[in-house]
Amino acid sequence: MKVVLSIAGSDSCGGAGVQADLKTFEAFGVFGASALTVITAQNTTGVRALEVLSPKFIKEQIKAVLEDFEVSAIKIGMLYSVEIIQAVAEVIKDSKIPIILDPVFISKAGSPLLKPEAIEEMKTLFEYATLITPNMYEAKELFGYTHGDTSSLVAVQNAPCPVLIKHQLLEMPSGAVSIDQLFKDGRKAIFRSPAIDTSNLHGTGCSYSSAIAANIALGKTLEEAIEIAKDFIYQAIQNAPNIGHGAGVIHHKAGVCHG
Repeated sequence: MKVVLSIAGSDSCGGAGVQADLKTFEAFGVFGASALTVITAQNTTGVRALEVLSPKFIKEQIKAVLEDFEVSAIKIGMLYSVEIIQAVAEVIKDSKIPIILDPVFISKAGSPLLKPEAIEEMKTLFEYATLITPNMYEAKELFGYTHGDTSSLVAVQNAPCPVLIKHQLLEMPSGAVSIDQLFKDGRKAIFRSPAIDTSNLHGTGCSYSSAIAANIALGKTLEEAIEIAKDFIYQAIQNAPNIGHGAGVIHHKAGVCHG
């Protein structure tokens, strides 16, 4: 069985973070391991409190997993601070394991998940990543990217790794669609699914990137992994259980599994 490691924060309501990653790994039939960075007290309406784990302890978690398991992919999520980013970089910098980096800035409920001074530090991880998966807001902060502004693509295209910019909504004759754009080796690939009018989006970014990581571990190409993961998220949103009073959680077991 393939092993995938999630380095991310904990979500007490179970819809995002490490909990969402482990549910996604299970859905794809890979074994999920984890290294917690931050423990949050949160639900679908927002983050109420958080406890930051020490960089030293975070490194020990990662090393403990890597020393015991043959890890086939790593997903990185909430890192929160400069010190945590630096600690993670120390452990992964010499690794040959594929890394999917989700640069988590703000939760679906609007809570900040990355300190402002850590944004520049986040960029130091790009050279170790197989893919980074910013949403439109994160792409703006990291690259100055604005959809439709061709000149703002320069920084994205010059990134040291492929970049998947998520969830641009476009109106088409057949209806609204959700567009994700992959910038890789000077080319752009488009991945699309029908847009779903719903507030049940808690943990979608975490689950999407962990689905990509799971499929990379299973031997899929990057493009195949993204295509499968996008379908997985579409199904998980479409079949959301409608629980929570804010941005509701998704149904991981409803996702279409390949592999």
